[in-house]
Amino acid sequence: MTTVWHIRFCSRIFIRHLQGTSKKIISSFCPFRSNDPAMTTRPTEEEDLIATLDVGTSSIRCLIFGSQRQVVAKHQIDIKRLYPHPSWVEQNAKEIITKSTECIQGAVTELTFAGYKIEKIKGLGISNQRETTVVWDKVSGEPLYNAILWLDNRTADLAEFFVNGKGQGERDCLQDICGLPIHPYFSALKLRWLMDNVPTVREAITRNTCLFGTVDSWVIWNLTGGVESGVHRTDVTNASRTMLMDLRSLQWSEKLLDFFDIPRAVLPVIHSSSQLYGATVGTAFAGKPIAGVLGDQMASMLGHGCITPGTAKNTYGTGCFLLANIGEEVKFSKCGLLTTVAYQLGPGAKPVYALEGSVAIAGAVITWLQQNLTIIQKAEDADELANTVQDNGGIYFVPAFSGLYAPYWDTEARGTICGLTEYVDKAHFVRAALESTAFQSCQILDAIQKDSGMQLTRLQADGGMSASNLLMQFQADMAGIPVCKSILFLLVKGAFSGWVIAVPPILGNIVAGVPKMLEITSLGVAIAAAKAVNFVDFLQEGQPIIAGNVRQTYVPRITIEERMSKYSFWLEAVERSMHWAKDHSKAGPKTVTDAIEYAKATANEEAARHKLSRRSSFADGLTPYLVGATAGALSSLVLAGLLVLIIQAVHRR
Repeated sequence: MTTVWHIRFCSRIFIRHLQGTSKKIISSFCPFRSNDPAMTTRPTEEEDLIATLDVGTSSIRCLIFGSQRQVVAKHQIDIKRLYPHPSWVEQNAKEIITKSTECIQGAVTELTFAGYKIEKIKGLGISNQRETTVVWDKVSGEPLYNAILWLDNRTADLAEFFVNGKGQGERDCLQDICGLPIHPYFSALKLRWLMDNVPTVREAITRNTCLFGTVDSWVIWNLTGGVESGVHRTDVTNASRTMLMDLRSLQWSEKLLDFFDIPRAVLPVIHSSSQLYGATVGTAFAGKPIAGVLGDQMASMLGHGCITPGTAKNTYGTGCFLLANIGEEVKFSKCGLLTTVAYQLGPGAKPVYALEGSVAIAGAVITWLQQNLTIIQKAEDADELANTVQDNGGIYFVPAFSGLYAPYWDTEARGTICGLTEYVDKAHFVRAALESTAFQSCQILDAIQKDSGMQLTRLQADGGMSASNLLMQFQADMAGIPVCKSILFLLVKGAFSGWVIAVPPILGNIVAGVPKMLEITSLGVAIAAAKAVNFVDFLQEGQPIIAGNVRQTYVPRITIEERMSKYSFWLEAVERSMHWAKDHSKAGPKTVTDAIEYAKATANEEAARHKLSRRSSFADGLTPYLVGATAGALSSLVLAGLLVLIIQAVHRR
């Protein structure tokens, strides 16, 4: 508490010092005088405000926006992930609520310190990590298990059970209803696993006290009163990620519920993305209506102004999520993408749909380099280290730690490094890790353009990894189109009329000009909430419209030949990562003779797989290699035996 008090005290002194300093000093923090009204008009204490809560995978953030689209207060708290088993990823569901409450209080403290009135907050918007599954008891209010995160892969076998059983071997057998393949990524399988493996969940269902929801539902239920008065709601974007909602009717599908044998009673009521959900209770926002809800990636789309068909954005976070607006008609992918609801701005509004490609591991690979391998001390070091070399040294890193998502949906793929030589050092390794995110995004871009028939002319970028200039430039090089990144600034009241001090969210990044967090997601859900409470209209096509926003554009710099050469190496590396867990889960041959027989027995199977899919070309190539290697080993043994006999014969003589 003492440390926090000292920080706030020093902050006050710092701001007062700036207020008594010349404009030249302030211009070192804000080296431009913007034409944006929000940048040339001092915010007033009487202006209306809109609040947002973004419950992410790595952190929880609360931002409060003013009527001129400026961020007037912000607070952020990190949240832990739990890894109880390989490929299992969880979070403490109660911690999500306690830290959300703390985050709200922190933002309100900043708001009042800046001279604004909490009474002027007109509504709250909630954005959240999608697919993450929570079950709780509506009588006790207690979670019945940890939240199972979206990138958890424990249901891989369960997915195959449904594919090969009711799905009759077709992974996309439900696509025409929900737009999704049967895959561990989505909530239905996580809920089914909980029902099958957690006795307290089964008991609560029997008592009719079990509630299920994605993170938005869990937060809404708690913020509106929990066991006393909590409302059980979700929005269409989050519901579209459960594998249980009909994309056309925007309601729970009886066919899908029957398919997974899930009782309707546990499900929340589906609302649009922009309407009144209920009033908050028991936090610093008490009495404020929850007026907008969006899955985080859909919120990012709105924040970027991707409101017309053909506009697209990519969020570079823990994972990577590329969404393209396809308009008001449902279109299903033939290239391994997902069809999802992008937003529905009001109960009577038409839904807008998107094609999406998801990458499980993006920023998470940098965390892995930092925490598991300790190659870097902090995430920001990755860009600096990677820039010490000219290229990746010939290595290609496929970070398929929990399988591959779009466009392959291979739960058996595993992390693979190809092209390793003695020349490679840790800088090449880090650079290859950064480049892997761009390569994966390129595959999704290709699939979107094939499915939609639209040629994308630019890509909007946001998320923590977009702070990497190396990654953004490499993305533009590999995509062959400009990549536009928005740098956001936090507005603080200044002393001079017509000026405000614009400070990036992380003060230490001022010199570099690259903020650590780009809060487009919060803007998107602010748009939805603002519309429901008749607040100022934030939405502008193609513009990420936070006051103080500066756009940075990266244009392609390499030739088509260079691009295709790098891309072909990447595709080969992906092939080698696929089916790894399946191919190596069986007991291998224990003798040379067994190896030869095993190779012969599997040769036909591997050849058939090669004909079905180019993905298995490495496995196909492995078979003759294995036969040749084992035959060679056998020949060597025979020659060695003959040599021993000759030596013994000579010795006898």
